[in-house]
Amino acid sequence: MAQVTLPTYGETVFTSVASSASSVTLLAANPQRKRVFISNASTAILYVRLDTTGATATATSGHSIQMAANTNVEIVGFTGVITGIWASANGFANMTELK
Repeated sequence: MAQVTLPTYGETVFTSVASSASSVTLLAANPQRKRVFISNASTAILYVRLDTTGATATATSGHSIQMAANTNVEIVGFTGVITGIWASANGFANMTELK
């Protein structure tokens, strides 16, 4: 059987952000970030924007990822700002950042 080598991380940080009908920062830029898991713990769609220029998420066309209610996404290698906006404000976004 082949041996599998799993990556190791120096630090794991959990963050929770309350949902909002206006754009909010989910995670600040972090050059040490290797990957992040985002969980949309809401019954509303979460629109997520990955950006390095300071632009924020919008529900119409200014988003990178559209997350259905109660879904998860893994983002690998992105170190810029992550913002989000919900279709309606209820619930949370829970993030686990691996450095």
